[in-house]
Amino acid sequence: MAYLEGKGVELRKHDLAKEPPSRELLERLVDESHLEDFLNTRSPSYKERNLGARRLTKRQAIDLMIEDPNLIRRPLVLRDPKRVIFGFDADKYDRLTKP
Repeated sequence: MAYLEGKGVELRKHDLAKEPPSRELLERLVDESHLEDFLNTRSPSYKERNLGARRLTKRQAIDLMIEDPNLIRRPLVLRDPKRVIFGFDADKYDRLTKP
């Protein structure tokens, strides 16, 4: 988040473990054709569940994210309902800060 703050972006921060996103929000944000972009593949839970070897449906992935918010790729940056980034990506952040 320091990257965006360094660019003067005002942030409202939430601890996803304490305030996980709703199923409705995840349903809107998660693209089934790219589930790996939304899951935290570095999470111990991801590895323990051997999720890399499984082919998940969108519903299964969201069920897991709700059950264990540590499976959500962080940070989750929402600029508006159509501009969302899961995980750190400087190029995407730069595009996000432009009107």
